Amino acid sequence: MNEQELKALISLLDDPDNEIYQELEEKLITCGPDVIPLLEHSWETSFDILLQGRVEQIIHKIQFNEVKTDLQLWKISNQEDLLEGLLIINRYQYPNLADEEIHTKLAELRRDAWYYLMYEMSPIEKIKLLNNVLFQEFGLSGNASDYHAPQNSFINKVLETKKGNPISLACIYSLVAQRLDIPVYGVNLPKHFVLAYMKEDAPDEVLFYINVFNRGQIMRESDLISFLHQLNLPASDEFIKPCDNLSIIKRVLRNLISAYNHIDNIEKRDDVQLLLDLIEAT
Repeated sequence: MNEQELKALISLLDDPDNEIYQELEEKLITCGPDVIPLLEHSWETSFDILLQGRVEQIIHKIQFNEVKTDLQLWKISNQEDLLEGLLIINRYQYPNLADEEIHTKLAELRRDAWYYLMYEMSPIEKIKLLNNVLFQEFGLSGNASDYHAPQNSFINKVLETKKGNPISLACIYSLVAQRLDIPVYGVNLPKHFVLAYMKEDAPDEVLFYINVFNRGQIMRESDLISFLHQLNLPASDEFIKPCDNLSIIKRVLRNLISAYNHIDNIEKRDDVQLLLDLIEAT
């Protein structure tokens, strides 16, 4: 379909007949992202509230289809890249944000820590260095005052506001650490999310844990076991050993579902539930 044909379709979006609109919507959605600039131009040049609302709806559906496709492809072929999974989730709320901004900020944080990193440092010293760079110098902190806000689950907003929930802070922390060859990985602890520092010569063994929401507090396995006992849960490997990236992305989505539910945004809650359903399907 050429540009003139697309413009002709868009010009009909103010038709009051809902059946005609449904047909137009379906045709425009099948055109994919290439039609978005024309839709945006139509929105900007129109004073018709009905047309503007329909344009916004079509653009959202096109962008949401892209997110669904990208997330399914990530699950199939790119799970090793945690950041890419987080960026796909980010595009749900911020479809026009350049991913490069986030890559650049993480690279800056990595460089700031690398400058002081020395080979002979012990694991504890390395974590103290990361804590200083991320919490003292950069200013990351847990968003205790607005814990359930959706923004706490989007990596761009966490890097911008420097406030997040346990899993978003842990993701940033581990992404920076792993870029410095520091073996820090996420642990899917119920009701919380922490990091594990793995033994370099025995990568299946945990040296200690890191509570990122509490500014990098170092914890022992006994601390996690006590926490699990309070929840009447067993100290199984599922809760005390590192999890895979797919589990992390699922938990980020579950947090978002809870956050949107908390603020009664049912439409977005249902969107994110659909994303979760897609990657939980076998």
